[in-house]
Amino acid sequence: MSTRLAGTTMVTATRDAPGPSRALLWANLVALVAVLGSAFAVIHSTHACRELYASLQVLEARQWHLQEDHSRLLLEESTWASHYRVEKVARGELGMVEPDLARYRVVTP
Repeated sequence: MSTRLAGTTMVTATRDAPGPSRALLWANLVALVAVLGSAFAVIHSTHACRELYASLQVLEARQWHLQEDHSRLLLEESTWASHYRVEKVARGELGMVEPDLARYRVVTP
C-alpha cells in the first residue's frame, strides 16, 4: 500500500493481526489434557482413599469384637482352671481324695 503526501511517496506495510501459531495451540491442548488427566487422577485417588478408609473402619470394628471375645474367653478359662474349681471337681465328680501322710514316700536319687 502506498500513499502520497506532498509529493513524496511513502510506503507502509500492513500486516494482518497475528493469529496464534500452531505450536501455541498444541501447547495449550497438551496443557488442557494434562490438567484434565490430573483432575481425574485426584478424583480416583480420593475415591480409593475413601474406600480404604471404610474398609479400615470395618476391620477395626471386627478387631474390637474379636478382642472382646478373646478377653471373655480368657476370663472363662481362668475360671475353669482355678485351683478351687479343679479341687471341687476332683473331689465331687471324680471321687478323688488326698492320700494319708503315712502313704507318702520320699524318693531320693
